[in-house]
Amino acid sequence: METSRGSFAVLECVPPDSVPHMGRVLMLPGFMGSKEDFLPLLEPLSAAGIHTVAVDGRGQHESPGPRSEEAYAQGELAADVLAMSVAISEATASKTPLHLLGHSMGGLTARAAVLSTVSSCPWASLTLMSTGPAAIQLEQQKRIKLLVELLPVLGKEQLWHEMQKLEERDRPSDHTADFLRRRWINTVPEQLMVTGRQLMTEPDRVNELAAVALPMMVVCGQEDYAWPVPWQREMAARLGARHAVITGSAHSPNVENPADTARALISFWESATRPTPPNPRQSSAVPGRPRAGSERGPLPVHR
Repeated sequence: METSRGSFAVLECVPPDSVPHMGRVLMLPGFMGSKEDFLPLLEPLSAAGIHTVAVDGRGQHESPGPRSEEAYAQGELAADVLAMSVAISEATASKTPLHLLGHSMGGLTARAAVLSTVSSCPWASLTLMSTGPAAIQLEQQKRIKLLVELLPVLGKEQLWHEMQKLEERDRPSDHTADFLRRRWINTVPEQLMVTGRQLMTEPDRVNELAAVALPMMVVCGQEDYAWPVPWQREMAARLGARHAVITGSAHSPNVENPADTARALISFWESATRPTPPNPRQSSAVPGRPRAGSERGPLPVHR
């Protein structure tokens, strides 16, 4: 995808003509992630009429990026998101709503993008997936701090092998393991170091975000280890946002339980863009609250 801020690698999935097109979504991956993290969602979202664009951010996997830490400051990444959204709108004939979704670190970037465009927000909704109110929990901070410190010393190849020795989860298939290694090697070191520090130092900006009149959703796995579920539940309450907990998943419900995740997302996007009859007792929207279509409260999703 060509934008005013450079080229970005994307996975794009267009719904078939046989189903009504109900919207578009730009999906941002997390730390050490890539567009492929959203592959399991493409088919169910497309079948529901969602035009999906999953992207590698600058310096991630197959998107180029400079060898400069300044290039990966949060403001720079947020500006990229706006440029991507403009490019999507210009490249597609569809005038359906454009939603924004960020997973993990991508959620922090998405939040920064929304806060930087409050007066002219181009998105119909914001979904924060497996993202918390501020920095990740302490145990994960320790792991990322070690990674950031060792990366310039050991280099990516040696550090990858060291990380595998510490991996506590089940080993993936050889095909997946090979992809994960290639993705790690492809990602620009400065991108990893800067975004890693962001995860450890991100301030709480929930009150700022709550003041934006935009339908929002917080969705997470029931065993999230980066930001505990209670943190994300509280964040959703502060935002007046819909909250979905996906069973049978941890930090990546998009991969670990894509069917239930897709159902939760589709339900939210349908509500976020559905016209709501005016309330005769309410003459205007309350400042700082979500627009019509945003639903408050938990939405548990079960297998």
